[in-house]
Amino acid sequence: MDPLVLATIVGVVVSYFVCGIPFGLIIAARMSGIDVRKAGSGNIGMTNVAREAGGKAAALTFLCDVGKGTLCMVLSRLVIAQVCFGGNMDMLAVNGPFAWVVTTIFAGCVFGHVFSPYLHFKGGKGIAVGLGSSLGLHWPIGLSMLALFLVLAIPTHYISLGSIAAAASLPIFGFIFGIRGVALVPVVLVAIVVIWSHRENIGRLLRGEEHGFSIKHEKDKD
Repeated sequence: MDPLVLATIVGVVVSYFVCGIPFGLIIAARMSGIDVRKAGSGNIGMTNVAREAGGKAAALTFLCDVGKGTLCMVLSRLVIAQVCFGGNMDMLAVNGPFAWVVTTIFAGCVFGHVFSPYLHFKGGKGIAVGLGSSLGLHWPIGLSMLALFLVLAIPTHYISLGSIAAAASLPIFGFIFGIRGVALVPVVLVAIVVIWSHRENIGRLLRGEEHGFSIKHEKDKD
């Protein structure tokens, strides 16, 4: 097998299992004794953790989910560049000849979180890990999506609205910043999966029934 293909497969598998770690579930259980799968929306992401376990648990969940995505992307790029290209990171740039390698690993990160191998292939909605992974993929893409998310989520208090828009913009920003051809395919698939994971939110938004972002305070936990 071609060394680059093998290295990519290893990168995807490792990223899938690392990013599949359900930090929201673990943190909420440790800090508040709550199984977030059985509370609120039943999601393990930051938003449901905030509602059910409080701001500290939500912030830690967010940092861990962003961090695992960034870590997997950065380490994968460093290792593959060293093993396959003599340390030349430019070969793995998003506008470079082997961009498909990093976009495929990017997809592995997000899919690991959404289809967690530790939760019977159920998981979060991929926003925080997607942000972290996109920062590791090409930081201008990540910051562009974050800006769009904030523009929509802050005034409306609908995290889901900002998340859906950010996911939909991913292939657009990817194309703007140089991702082309087959390398764009994993990016499009990630956008589709993340939007699909928000299908219930989309329904509630259309019906005007979506809940705004809220944080459970200490006094509410009794």
